[in-house]
Amino acid sequence: MSLQSAPAFEIPEETRRVACAAFPRGVFCLTIADAVGPLYTDDRFADLFPRRGQPAEAPGRLAWVTVLQFVENLSDRAAADAVRGRLDWKYLLGLELTDPGFDHTVLSEFRARLTTGQAEQRLLDTLLVQLQEMGLLKARGRQRTDSTHILAAVRTLNRLERVGETLRAALNAVASVVPDWLCTIAPSAWYERYGHRIENYRLPPGKEARDGLAAEIGSDGHVLLDAIDAAPAQAWLNNLPAIQTLRQVWEQQYCLRDGALAWRPGHELSALAERVESPYDPQARYSTKRSVDWVGYKVHFTETCDPGTAHVIVNVETTVASVPDAHLLTTVH
Repeated sequence: MSLQSAPAFEIPEETRRVACAAFPRGVFCLTIADAVGPLYTDDRFADLFPRRGQPAEAPGRLAWVTVLQFVENLSDRAAADAVRGRLDWKYLLGLELTDPGFDHTVLSEFRARLTTGQAEQRLLDTLLVQLQEMGLLKARGRQRTDSTHILAAVRTLNRLERVGETLRAALNAVASVVPDWLCTIAPSAWYERYGHRIENYRLPPGKEARDGLAAEIGSDGHVLLDAIDAAPAQAWLNNLPAIQTLRQVWEQQYCLRDGALAWRPGHELSALAERVESPYDPQARYSTKRSVDWVGYKVHFTETCDPGTAHVIVNVETTVASVPDAHLLTTVH
């Protein structure tokens, strides 16, 4: 989709009249629109769109919707419905009361353009420049940094579930690109063992039985990796992320003893900061901070804290969960 020239931002008179009548004491969106004005303009995102193609939804408005969506913790569909049906949003976005809005999938497409173009920081930087011009941000003020957790969108897995799901994900990845070759090396037992999600309630009870299953899964994974290494024509399978994760997890969870693959004892496992917790998000890590334990990431917020002034978030850094807070100070400064 291409970016088309758009008229200067202006709140339609009818939208302004009805909104001011409905909210005589003001409301969040009206207050922000009156104080900040046309903050996000289309030209700030022009480099993210081609010059030809169907007209794209105004990126300046999509930027505002993305911010409001985060503030109110809305899904894409709910945010699109708010654009279509909420008077205060129409006021902030400068839309006619009869504007039908857009399909909710436009929001994910816009976010993809931001991340692909490494332009997500523009949303914050644009706001900070405006606040500086308004006198709400001043040079050489005080600030503080703290972090909080971000949960990965994955299940919490025990060790046995983790290796089973890692191998299942690898098999599914290989099956999607070279199914005929996989059929030549996969024994019939694999279809039963990895044909469904590996879940704790399906696993056999008792330590001995579970250790035996762990050994079977380890051997199966070793067979798959050896088959890839032994077939020069399939060497490119090593570039699949699922195969790379399989090798990483097997190195962490298994070791060679007397020439055979064995389940690593607990004291030989790698540090938690290095361990893959889920094959579906291999960068997610386990961490703990005070009373909170989680698997995922960590976000570090820096805000101004001068007395008598508004506290404004001026920097955001996202890391894996295992990165200590103090390691980000140089980056933040």
